Amino acid sequence: MHRLQVARGAAPLTGNPAESSETGEARAGATSAEVHRSTRTPFLISALVIAADQLTKVWAAAALADGPILVVGELLQLRLTRNPGGAFGLFTGVTPFLAVLAALLAVFMVRTARRTDDRVTAYSLALVLGGAVGNLIDRLARDPGFLRGEVVDFIRLPHWPTFNLADSAITVGILIMLGWSWRAR
Repeated sequence: MHRLQVARGAAPLTGNPAESSETGEARAGATSAEVHRSTRTPFLISALVIAADQLTKVWAAAALADGPILVVGELLQLRLTRNPGGAFGLFTGVTPFLAVLAALLAVFMVRTARRTDDRVTAYSLALVLGGAVGNLIDRLARDPGFLRGEVVDFIRLPHWPTFNLADSAITVGILIMLGWSWRAR
């Protein structure tokens, strides 16, 4: 069998034509390793956010059960709370709806992150996705039960609701998206 060299950025000669046009034309000039790496990185970021969120929630549930820890006096406290509602404790009576909505939004964000060529958008979506899935895991797996689980919050600042790492990732991701879209205008 003879080997044939393909110019850098050219579509492969074998395989699915839809795949070759997607990777060859949409990202002309990129090697297949660069395309592969660029589409995986946002999902690695999401996975890291989910892991860090879940690990800190397990720690908080164990370490803060006896009471809060003052990190910087009254400025920063670690205080265990459980949130049966959405952001800021709103919508406590519709927790199953919030869980299903979060799952649908996660699917939408995965699809959008995979299709975007803009890295900033992909990475900011990855942060929001990681945070949403982190809180969704609580809704699915924590007490009082499936689709009704309470989200573990433990970071307390003055004049602000208690939050967790998932909430922080969502907020940072949204702020990056807003800043990026404002900058583009």
